[in-house]
Amino acid sequence: MAARFSPRPSPAHLTTAICFTIQALGVGTYIAFGVFFNPLMEEFGWPRAAIAAAPAAAFFVMGVFGMAVGRLNDSFGPRLLLRGTALLLGLGCVLMAQVSTLAGLYLSFGLIFGMGMSAVDVVALTTIARWFSARRGFMTGIVKAGTGAGQFVVPLAASALIALLGWRWAIALVGSTVAAVLIALARFLRRDPGEGTPSGAANEDRASGAPGLSLSRVFRAAPFWVLCTMNLVLVSCLMVVMLHIVPHARDLGIPPLPAAGVLSTIGGVSILGRLASGVLIDRLGSKKVMHLGFCLLVSGLLWLQFSDRPWMMYLFGAVYGLAHGSFFTAISPLSAEWFGIRFHGTVFGVVACFGTTGGAAGPILAGHLFDVTGSYRAAFLILTGLALAAWGMLVALRPVRGPSGFGPRP
Repeated sequence: MAARFSPRPSPAHLTTAICFTIQALGVGTYIAFGVFFNPLMEEFGWPRAAIAAAPAAAFFVMGVFGMAVGRLNDSFGPRLLLRGTALLLGLGCVLMAQVSTLAGLYLSFGLIFGMGMSAVDVVALTTIARWFSARRGFMTGIVKAGTGAGQFVVPLAASALIALLGWRWAIALVGSTVAAVLIALARFLRRDPGEGTPSGAANEDRASGAPGLSLSRVFRAAPFWVLCTMNLVLVSCLMVVMLHIVPHARDLGIPPLPAAGVLSTIGGVSILGRLASGVLIDRLGSKKVMHLGFCLLVSGLLWLQFSDRPWMMYLFGAVYGLAHGSFFTAISPLSAEWFGIRFHGTVFGVVACFGTTGGAAGPILAGHLFDVTGSYRAAFLILTGLALAAWGMLVALRPVRGPSGFGPRP
């Protein structure tokens, strides 16, 4: 008898598609701030460090509130959290469209938009970690490919809207559209396969039942804090590139739309990096995949020191995009491999908060260095050194073994 075809997607596939979209729209909107950099400088004459402080503050606020979101997600699930944070994301963008002072920019984008971003990583990645076990790396890679898709599409769309309607209408339209879509998707999202079912039984996609380490054991483990520190340094490097690469390309004489294309190249190629790293995580473990990412990151940053032509910048974007995709795919499965899924939202929220703290500080310092020296050269040299330091921390990481046998693969 022929198999019956059902037009309805399975709950696991629907969950993956929703988390993909959360990542694409949320992170894509945040990264699109890079194309608003020059319009803000041209209209207000603000220094780069002052403008970079807004997305840096948003990144920091995202991490701080992400810890609370992770804890609440462990207890209550993602639906209400996603609706509330999506409203804040859209409100921040609409308010940014009306700013005339730096204080207004910091309040609208730095604080309110940052609060709205707090669920984008924690809800999406923790949900996937709870839904999948044997295929966790691959499914995380698919979801993180949404980030790459968003980085490719949203900056280009925002750049086209700026050219057509001006930057104020552009940010308002992008933010309100993203918020509406996320609110609509929230009603279909479940924390895990057993939520909302009469028996609470897991299906074949559910993560393995071993809960992992207790929170007290996690917070006493030195490798946890090494992982947090490594993520702080690493994300600092990554976010400097993401927020300053378009202004740097403009400084090299590249026109606005091709300059935004460098950012979109990073996003597009990072899709491949996320999918490939997801497959490799399931086969090799997250730590080995992160080693490959560091090799690409350091190579790309060294190449960037000499890149002064469009093709060289696009080549940098391709190499960096692979590294960028692998890091942001590996960090959530790595947390699950080492510490289990029982408190994954809380654990990953803390690790992510360290990353967002570094990601907030790095762009401000890079902008300040540019304002002082008139060039990004010193900033890019420092980034290379920081990447090497973070790589050394990864080398130094050692397994944490608990009663359930959690710990990284050798």
